[in-house]
Amino acid sequence: MGLAEVEAMARAAHAGQTDKAGRPYSEHLRAVAEGVRARGGGDELIAAAWLHDAVEDGVLSEERLETALLDQRTKDVVRAVTKRPGETPEAYARRILATPGARLVKTADLAHNADPARLARLDEATARRLERKYDAMRRYLGLTPED
Repeated sequence: MGLAEVEAMARAAHAGQTDKAGRPYSEHLRAVAEGVRARGGGDELIAAAWLHDAVEDGVLSEERLETALLDQRTKDVVRAVTKRPGETPEAYARRILATPGARLVKTADLAHNADPARLARLDEATARRLERKYDAMRRYLGLTPED
């Protein structure tokens, strides 16, 4: 499956969904995909970026991911960055670090999620809570502010 098809699949899966600030969710997906590209990620990781929240958000089933005509690396990265119910942040970070390419996708995701302009659209309490959450995950993944 080519990147244009993966993008279309992700956009369709998240159609009508918005982020915490009420923006179309596809804007976040595009930003993460572009962040992966800018950080040197190839097509397999860019595809994973487009799909990084699809299983977690329940808009793409694990079964559909498994049968999709995607590279195995893409599938592995999507699974690695999919949070599991009851999972600790530390366990989540360990899985990301153990999966080649997953750290790059999560880095791009965190960079967009923690973008000050994006956080500024939220109420102050929510923005501060999310900043703390993102900072903790960055530490677990060994990321610096420049990442």
